[in-house]
Amino acid sequence: MVASGRVANGIGQPVRRKEDRRLLTGNGSFGDDVALPGMAHAVIVRSPHAHARIIAIDKQAALAAPGVLAVLSGADYLADGLGPIPHNPTLNGPPDVAVRKRGLEPITTLDHPLPADKVRFVGEPVAMVVADTIAAAKDAAERVDISYEPMPVVARAVDALAPDAPLLWENAPGNLCVDIELGDETATAAAFARAAHVVRLSTWVQRVTGVPMEPRTNIAEYNPASGEYTLYTGSGRGVAKVRLDLAQVLGVPAERVRVLCKDMGGNFGTRNLFYPEYALLAWAARRVGRPVKWTCERSESFLSDYQGRDLTAEAEMALDEAGNFLAVRGSNLSNLGGHAVAFGPLQKGLGSMSSVYNIPASYFRGRAAVTNTASTTPYRSAGRPEAIFVVERLIDLAADELRLDPVALRRRNLIPPVMQPYANPLGITYDSGDYEGAMNTALGLADWDGLAARCAEARRRGKWRGIGVANYVEITSGAPRERTEITVLPDGKVELVMGTMNSGQGHETSFAQLVTEWLGVPFDSIVYVAHDTARVLAGGGSHSGRSMKLAATIIGRATDDIIAKGRKIASFLFEAGEADIAFEGGRFRIAGTDREIGLFEVGSRSMPRPVPSRSSAMPRSTMSAVPSTR
Repeated sequence: MVASGRVANGIGQPVRRKEDRRLLTGNGSFGDDVALPGMAHAVIVRSPHAHARIIAIDKQAALAAPGVLAVLSGADYLADGLGPIPHNPTLNGPPDVAVRKRGLEPITTLDHPLPADKVRFVGEPVAMVVADTIAAAKDAAERVDISYEPMPVVARAVDALAPDAPLLWENAPGNLCVDIELGDETATAAAFARAAHVVRLSTWVQRVTGVPMEPRTNIAEYNPASGEYTLYTGSGRGVAKVRLDLAQVLGVPAERVRVLCKDMGGNFGTRNLFYPEYALLAWAARRVGRPVKWTCERSESFLSDYQGRDLTAEAEMALDEAGNFLAVRGSNLSNLGGHAVAFGPLQKGLGSMSSVYNIPASYFRGRAAVTNTASTTPYRSAGRPEAIFVVERLIDLAADELRLDPVALRRRNLIPPVMQPYANPLGITYDSGDYEGAMNTALGLADWDGLAARCAEARRRGKWRGIGVANYVEITSGAPRERTEITVLPDGKVELVMGTMNSGQGHETSFAQLVTEWLGVPFDSIVYVAHDTARVLAGGGSHSGRSMKLAATIIGRATDDIIAKGRKIASFLFEAGEADIAFEGGRFRIAGTDREIGLFEVGSRSMPRPVPSRSSAMPRSTMSAVPSTR
């Protein structure tokens, strides 16, 4: 599975994307394009309070409104025996950095899609209205009368850890859910003690949210005869993961849940975890006996989408007289929001606190607190950008204090290629990297040396111009499980089934190029199948730069398996030794002769003879391979 660079439409070759004709001619199928017979519509009634007890929910006026099918609350949800969302936040194992717990086991919180007792952030779902039309559902939602008892609110993680802060969860004393550390505290303290210079930074990296072009949309239907649920939704973690989590919430075997998605308009991490609406729509479809659709409006998504960042950092850097970095230490505090959904951004960021610099010693503490805000989850590199920002600001502060050129100071302390692989002081080993070369390229592209002339020209126009530089590094890993299924069909097609999730990355094209390269089959012969648990059994979705990395690995293994199977079949057909069969350009041949046979013909010859029966259906092919990674 080595790329030759010579295969037409293969790896690295310019091709017309398979997706583009469909998308550019208006034939894409996104969430809001799905319309099922008899479909009803749902509207979520959300909390206007950041923290409040739910005293009572009066549904009568809403139920009396025209076209209303159901008004559902948290009490109804619990009465029907449904479970909480299985976020299961954990501290990750390798390749993420190993951390030490500071006497506190990580605390998780219950997240029911409709809480029955309290709301913990503005926008949390409180009730759901289902009606014949979206207009009827919206009108009825305004008639749901909810009585609240407002409670004290805390929005910043720093304030949540104060002794007198309002408590969000009884099982999270002091609102603290994670308290960890890493690095060598003693060695770091010694380095600071002998430092000629120390610079300090106290900062807050504000929260953000993904705002994908397509807002979240879910459609669910329930088949009472089979007891099966079908959910149409786009999730960055892939349909297989949503299926398992939804089955757990509903209390049914995974075999009774199907999850599918066609096109998905963006993600950025915002869609990677399980949302309350997945469970609510499936439950509502069973309650009303009709398919139910919910489309998130943009103002609603700002309240209810998972958010990211929100890190408070206290950090300091020690340097010697010449400007060599001696140590870095500090404390990172993550704002989890109203529910503990993910600890990954905190842990991943901690491992990056020395960045690409040769810093001999480091120690950091990491904490995570719940607050009365929307929950935070991994978003756009999950914690690493915040960490890099802190390190780079420390370097700029040091450059100012020492009156050194900020580029020269960085250059002095970058990890040189000769030190690779390099074990950073926090426990992560970098396998490779020419960081100075990368920085030099960026400086050249930015015309760093021409800045003075540009600044002078700007000042003549009454403008100010500035420039900055920062270096970046991260581990790209993500969920380690991925699966592909490749089948050579007798009609001259190769079916490629993948478990990952496309949210605009062009998987249909790039994955097909891998198959074209390694099997030598025409690019247009590859049929891509994904995003449907009726065909996809496992997969980790698209996040953490994992899709192409894992896809290349398992597609390579699968194509190797197919070639090996084909070689056995060809040797039988040629009555030749298997070792004498060569494969190139999609054809098997006896080495040194002109006797050859194509991959598709070998695939058709591999099919068993049909057995007479009342069914004349033919098997597709036995030329298939199904590797997976874990």
